[in-house]
Order: sequence, then structure tokens, then C-alpha cells
Amino acid sequence: MRAFVPSAIFTCLTALNLVTPVPAAADERPEKLIVATWNLEWFYDNYPGDNYADLAKEQAAPSRAEWDWKLNGIAKAIAEMQPTILCLQEIENQRVLFYLTSKLKKDFGLEYRSAFVEGGDFFTEQDVGILHRSGLVGFGRREQSQEMSESKQFYNIQKQIFAEFEWGAAGDKERLTIANVHFRAMPEQTEIRKRQGRLIKYWLQEKIAAGENVMIVGDVNTNDVYPTVAKDGDLSELLGLDTPDPSDDLLDLLATIPQQPQFTHMIGRQFDRILVTPSLKTDDPKRTDLVFKTATIRKDLVVRGKEADKDHYNIFWTIPQEERDLSDHFPLVAEFEFK
Repeated sequence: MRAFVPSAIFTCLTALNLVTPVPAAADERPEKLIVATWNLEWFYDNYPGDNYADLAKEQAAPSRAEWDWKLNGIAKAIAEMQPTILCLQEIENQRVLFYLTSKLKKDFGLEYRSAFVEGGDFFTEQDVGILHRSGLVGFGRREQSQEMSESKQFYNIQKQIFAEFEWGAAGDKERLTIANVHFRAMPEQTEIRKRQGRLIKYWLQEKIAAGENVMIVGDVNTNDVYPTVAKDGDLSELLGLDTPDPSDDLLDLLATIPQQPQFTHMIGRQFDRILVTPSLKTDDPKRTDLVFKTATIRKDLVVRGKEADKDHYNIFWTIPQEERDLSDHFPLVAEFEFK
């Protein structure tokens, strides 16, 4: 039997200890941080060959000219907003994000990168993704454990992506966690959305309880329209109003916009949300931190022609380009500053 040689182990450990990693600085803090969410309404190119579901094929752009119209219009709207982080819903795949970032760079000189993880909605083949200009250090999906699934307390979120951002020098970093989600649609699916909201809050509960900077962003398809929030509804679940413990409460930035109600969808609904932890509305006087400044709905970037469209269901591509709105959703934009 080979002899145990402790001196060799010690020598190896000593050598490893000599290589001490130096804390790396994150991206430089931007002058302001703009976070936006926008459901692009079937942002599918004109090539159906990579689609399998009949619905996805039906919603593809009917021609290259029509796809170019949509791509150009979306890129121009983003160039006007210039968000630091843009959370997108109803995108086809990573390829359309590549087309979009390429267009932004070529036509507007804007450098964006994309974060994308394929989801599990194989009926529509819709996904979510994130465009970002700085700060991203990691992204991915979350999944339920078997125990969680068997408890029936939660419901799978097929369209989701989690992203971690950092800005600032080593030892003085500002961190932000974003969950970009697209919840189950239709008014009668409130109970499913409640279980989806419970799941996203479960995954984020430790960060929220610790007072970290957290955002739940995206199309949550809630029935609630401010100033009304149903006590037993899906939005109440997301905001933490269903529990007596205030440590899990979130703030809805849509509610900060004056002259309520403010709609984010053409049918007069408030499907789109940016929900944040209290730390993002409170200035820490001891350090430079991220603080909410203002929120807006950019309907002006979407509406085309003389008046806003009233319907897109199955008629989107039949509306003349000069009158066709870019999407049935309007971007919700929040601006933050480092104070």
C-alpha cells in the first residue's frame, strides 16, 4: 500500500495559497440606469422553418418586407428610449435578438448584448430575453424541485429569465437581480398566475428579506387595474400583500405614475409591471446606491398613424404599415440614479 505523505499535501496547499484572486471591479456605474419592459407581440421573423407549432408558424411575419418593417420600428423605438436594460417578452428565439442588436448597432450606433435561455412554452414558442448595455455578470433559469411541484402550491413559469448585474469598484459594488417573466394570460387564469407569483417570490425570498436590490419585471397579465388591487388576486400575491410580514413586500412602479389609471396595453389593461424592493426607493446616505427616480409609459413610441389600434387579434399584418401600431403593449420605463 502506498504511504501517505502529508508533506506533499502541505506543499500543494501552500502553492495554492500563493495564488490569491484579486477582487475584480464591475462595470463602471452609468450616469443613470434605465430599466424597461416591453412585450413586442409576436416578434417573429419571416422564416417559419425553425418553428414547429402551427400557431408559431401562423404568427411569423408573412414576408421579408414585413419583418423588416417590424424590426426597423422596434429598433427605432429602443434607440429613442436607450434603456440600459430592456426586458422583452413574446420574442421568437435568440436569433431575432441578434437581428435586433445588429440593427441597433448598424443604424443607431448603440451597443447591446443579449441574454437568452430557451423556455418551455412549446405551444406558442414564445420566449423572453434581455438586452443590456452594461453590468451583466450572470443569467439563467430557475426550476422547481420535485417536492415543490408535488406540493401544488406553485405553477411552472415557462417564460422566465433571471439576471444578475453589478456596477462599481471592487469593495463598493451596487448589485441588482432582475427576474423577467411572462405569466399565463386570460382573465380566468388568476389562480394559475397566483401560483406563478408565489413561485417567483419563493425563488427570490432570501434576497428580498435581506433588503437586496430585486426587480420582478415583465408581462404578468394581471386583471387588476390601479387604484384597485384585489386582496386575493395575482398582483397582491406578487406584491406581498397577501402576507402580514412586510419584509416580502414589493413596490409597483406603475403606481407612481400620475393620473392613474395608466394603461400598458391597447385594450386598457395594466399587464406590464416593474416591481422593486424598497431598497430601490430609499437612498442610503452612507454610500452611493441605486435609487428610483421616475417611471413612464411610452405609448408614443408604439402608436402609428392617426389613432391607436383597437385590435390586433389575427389582423395585425392586414393593417396598413402606416397605420399599424408596433405592438399591442406599450413600453414601461423606469429611471434610476446612483446617489
